[in-house]
Amino acid sequence: MVKLEHRARPNIVIIVADTFRKDCLGCYGNTTIKTPNLDAIAKESVRFDNAFPESLPTIPVRRALHTGRRAFPFREYKPVKWDIVYLPGWQPMDNGEDTVAENLVAAGYHTGFCTDTLPYFAPGFNFTRGFNQWEFIRGQQQDRWQSPYAVTREQLVKYSGKDNAAGKKEGARPSSLVVQHVANTARIHSENDTFTAQVFRWGMQFVEDNREEQPFYLFLDCFHPHEPWEAPERYYKMYADPAYHGKTIVHTHYAPADGLYTADEVKNIKAHYLGLCTEVDAWAGHFMEKLKQLGLWDTSLVVFTSDHGTNFCENPEHIIGKPQQAMYPAVMELPLLVHAPEGAFAGTARGDLVMNVDIPATVYHAAGIDVTKNGIAIDGQSLLGLLRGECWTRRDHVTSRYGNTLWYKDARVWMCFNTNGIPISVFFLDQDPRCMHNAVVDVEEELVEKVWAGILNDAGGDIPDYSTFKRTDAIGQKEIRH
Repeated sequence: MVKLEHRARPNIVIIVADTFRKDCLGCYGNTTIKTPNLDAIAKESVRFDNAFPESLPTIPVRRALHTGRRAFPFREYKPVKWDIVYLPGWQPMDNGEDTVAENLVAAGYHTGFCTDTLPYFAPGFNFTRGFNQWEFIRGQQQDRWQSPYAVTREQLVKYSGKDNAAGKKEGARPSSLVVQHVANTARIHSENDTFTAQVFRWGMQFVEDNREEQPFYLFLDCFHPHEPWEAPERYYKMYADPAYHGKTIVHTHYAPADGLYTADEVKNIKAHYLGLCTEVDAWAGHFMEKLKQLGLWDTSLVVFTSDHGTNFCENPEHIIGKPQQAMYPAVMELPLLVHAPEGAFAGTARGDLVMNVDIPATVYHAAGIDVTKNGIAIDGQSLLGLLRGECWTRRDHVTSRYGNTLWYKDARVWMCFNTNGIPISVFFLDQDPRCMHNAVVDVEEELVEKVWAGILNDAGGDIPDYSTFKRTDAIGQKEIRH
C-alpha cells in the first residue's frame, strides 16, 4: 500500500493534445495563431521552454506518461495483431509495470481518463488500468466505427484522391482512411459534437461529479490537432485563404512536399491544422473555466503538453508530416505548461532540459507519494522539485527514439543516428538553431563518438535494431488470395 506524506493533496489534471506544436502557442512567441485560453493559462503557470519527448510517436509517449518509465530504447518490441501501426516501441505496457493511475488509486485518489486517441485501444493495450472512470470517444483516424460502405461518392467530392497511401492518380476515390473519416464524422452537426468537444465536456462532467470526492486525478488526452486535418468551418476560416478552391487533403504522405503538393495545398492543409489548434484552445478554456467556477483551480496541479509536433516544410528537405528521419524542432519541441497548486511560480519560464517522463514524477510528488519508500520505479524527475530547488539533477543532454532513428540534443548540437551509430543529420545550434543546414558531412568523428556514447549510456546498453523488421514476421499475418 502506498504511504502518503502528511500534507494536503491537490487534485491533478493532465491534458495532452496530440501533435500540438510548441510554436503554435502565443505564450511561446507566436503572434498570428489564436490561442488566448492557453496563453492565459500560461500566465498562471510555469512555462517550460526546453521540453522534449523521451521517445515517440503516439504509443511510446503514452507508455511513458502512464507508467513514469522510459519506453526508450524500445527493448523487446512486441507488436500485436489487428493494430494500425507497426513501429518499434509501439506496444502495450508491460503487465509487470505499475501505472500512475493504479498507484494513485492505492493512495486514495479517484481517477478518470477520457480520450479520443484511437491507438490507445488496439487489442490488448490495456491503458485503462487504474482508472475508476474512463471513456473512449469513438471516431478518430481509422477507427473502425461507422460503415465506410455508407459513404457516397458525392460525399467524397471535396477530398483529394492524393490522400491514397498507394499513390493513386488525382481524381481517384480517396483512401480508406479518408472514407472512414467521412463515415465517422457524418454525425457531427455542431461544435459540441466534435471529438475535441466531447473529450473536454466529459472532463468537465468528471470534475463536476467528483468535486466533493477530492482528491482526483484526471487524464484528458485529445487527439487533435493530429490528422485527419479537417477543422470545423469557423476555425478553418480563421486561417484559410478564401481564394483557395482546391481539394481538402486531410492526411498527407510523410515526405518532401515538393512534387506531391502545391504551395497552396500545403497552406490549406496547415490552415486546417491551425484551426484544430484553436479549437483545442477553445475547449481547454471551457474546461479551465469549469475548474475555476468550482473553486478547484487554485488547489489543483494542472499540466498541458503534447506528445510531439509535425512538420510543414520548414526543414532542409521541405518534409511535411513526421517521418521518423525528420526529427526536427517542429516535431521534437514540446509545449509544457505546469500550473502548480496555489499558483506557485506563476508567470515564470524555465530553460532547463526537461522531458515528458518528468510529468509522472511530478504527479507522484504533488500527491505526496514517496516513490523510493514505496518501491515505485520511475525514470523522470519532479518538475515541482526543480521549481522548489528540492530535488533535481541537471541534465546536460536529452535523447529519444522514433522508429529506427535515434536523437540527441545538448546545448551545442542536435543529431540523429541510425541504429548502427551512423549519423544521419547534424546541426550546430549556435549557428543554426532551427536546424536548416545539415552539417553531417563536416562533423568530427570525435564528436560523433561522444554523442553516440551518450545515447548508449541513456539506453543502458546496446540499441535494439529493428531495421529489418517486417509486420508479417512479427505477427504471422497471412495474405489470403482470391
